Amino acid sequence: MVCPVCTIAVAAGIGILEKWGVDNIIIGIWLGALIVSSIAWMIDYLNRKNIRFLFRKILITISFYLVFIWPLYHWKIMGNINNQIFGVDKILFGTIVGSFIFIGAVLFSNYLKKINDNKAIIKFQKVIIPLILLIVVSWVTYLIIKINLI
Repeated sequence: MVCPVCTIAVAAGIGILEKWGVDNIIIGIWLGALIVSSIAWMIDYLNRKNIRFLFRKILITISFYLVFIWPLYHWKIMGNINNQIFGVDKILFGTIVGSFIFIGAVLFSNYLKKINDNKAIIKFQKVIIPLILLIVVSWVTYLIIKINLI
């Protein structure tokens, strides 16, 4: 679960991380994971409150990506033509990668739980698997950037 205050803090922290020299692709990877986690949190919250409306999941998904990404363009953190990879803004590229990594990690965790009689294989599996995957992808991305492959 992700609290709304944490979500805002992470979005604001992107500028700080950029000043510290963390590559925007890595920032985007974690931002993408945070967005997907926040979307899941909101959908789960609405389910528990029995709040349903037409196209709920699609509208929530689009809204969350806009809420996170639009301010970054507005504040000129994203959109710099000199800060691109493969013709796409580095933060946006990382966000896409991080979103898929996080979704894959959750699906993998659910699969492991399913084959283990609906029990987690390790304590805090739902948190540990996505976190480990994000750390590994971030570290590999860092190494690739360091040796100038991208």
